[in-house]
Amino acid sequence: MYQSGRHFLQIPGPTNTPERVLRAMAQPTIDHRGAEFAVLAREVLAGLKAIFQTTGEVIIFPASGTGAWEASLVNTLSPGDAVLAFDIGEFAKNWAEVARRLGLEVEMMPGDWRRGVDPATVEARLREDPDHRIRALLVVHNETSTGVTSRLPEIRRAIDAARHPALLLVDAVSSLASIDLRHDEWGIDVSLAGSQKGLMLPPGLSFNAVSAKALAASQSARLPRSYWGWKHMLAANASGSFPYTPSTNLLFGLREAIRMLSEEGLPKVFARHRRHAAATRAAVAGWGLDIACERADEWSPVVTTVMMPSGCDADTLRALVLERFNMSLGAGLGRLKGAAFRIGHLGDFNDLMLMGTLCGVEMGLVVGGVPSRRGGVEAALGVLCGQAAAPSGDRSTTWRPRDNCRAYGQWARRSGLWACTHAGRRQAR
Repeated sequence: MYQSGRHFLQIPGPTNTPERVLRAMAQPTIDHRGAEFAVLAREVLAGLKAIFQTTGEVIIFPASGTGAWEASLVNTLSPGDAVLAFDIGEFAKNWAEVARRLGLEVEMMPGDWRRGVDPATVEARLREDPDHRIRALLVVHNETSTGVTSRLPEIRRAIDAARHPALLLVDAVSSLASIDLRHDEWGIDVSLAGSQKGLMLPPGLSFNAVSAKALAASQSARLPRSYWGWKHMLAANASGSFPYTPSTNLLFGLREAIRMLSEEGLPKVFARHRRHAAATRAAVAGWGLDIACERADEWSPVVTTVMMPSGCDADTLRALVLERFNMSLGAGLGRLKGAAFRIGHLGDFNDLMLMGTLCGVEMGLVVGGVPSRRGGVEAALGVLCGQAAAPSGDRSTTWRPRDNCRAYGQWARRSGLWACTHAGRRQAR
């Protein structure tokens, strides 16, 4: 059935692709062995260095972020090497599983999925490894399943305090170009990312930013690699080419995305994401709901994972919001399946898009009869307009499902939405 208006894609990736990037990708494909392509390749490789905040090498693969995971491992490690991973969310768990399937010995530090990697735990565990058997740490910077951002500078300091030579491999898939990531300054050995998040592209490109230490490790690494090998890729990149057919039209889009990020300026991009995250958290608090992340210094600027009240199913709410309001929210993953939904607020995103998103969530809570409070949208508006963010007065009163539908019905009659309100009232009864 046709639904009028635009679809709101508010999952934490893939994100909305801006018109400028879509138009750039619509150019005719060019010869990837020609001089024009070499200019394109050199421009995007240089631009990526600025985004990763590195002077080192950046490598592009035609792949999703999972390919970047594998490339980071096979180029730096050997069969049986010990790696330290951290169970802080679904993507951290999946990256560790890729390492296991490649023949690495993975030690998974336990976590409750409500906090990031603990720097003190990192230091303590590395001090227990005087023989330096642990060859690498696998750290997800922004865990998209939980809305938790690990404190990378503190983790780097913990590794240094333990005087341990392990490589620091960082999954920056959902943080690159949205959250401050300083590859060189923070001593990261491999930062890996994908095209479909802060870079505002469709899926299909993945990246490894590589330190000199990681490049040196690749000389002795013995895990099998061919497609993922850095050596042949870097040799080809030196002349502005690739060792196999690249994703030419995605590279056109990447060049335009890099230009857009440069025009706005990375500090402003990061500030915009922090601001939208703060407004979203204010809305969640206004609804009387909780977020997954427990530490204020680990709140994610790009995704907010909202916990459902006991007895309420997040997937039911997501299906209702999609059907009634043409908006996709992120599913709860792994141990949060059905218990949480995710609001993505990253990429090509502005205040009006955020308010539309939060209105859609609030209407979904109302129509779905989810116990909540009034005033989440107003609280978010207060943050965006520089006013007090906390709900006040009778807006803090808990809504019952029948009250939800009665109040919503008054608004819906004025707005021509009586049909969906009436259905919601029947459901609440």
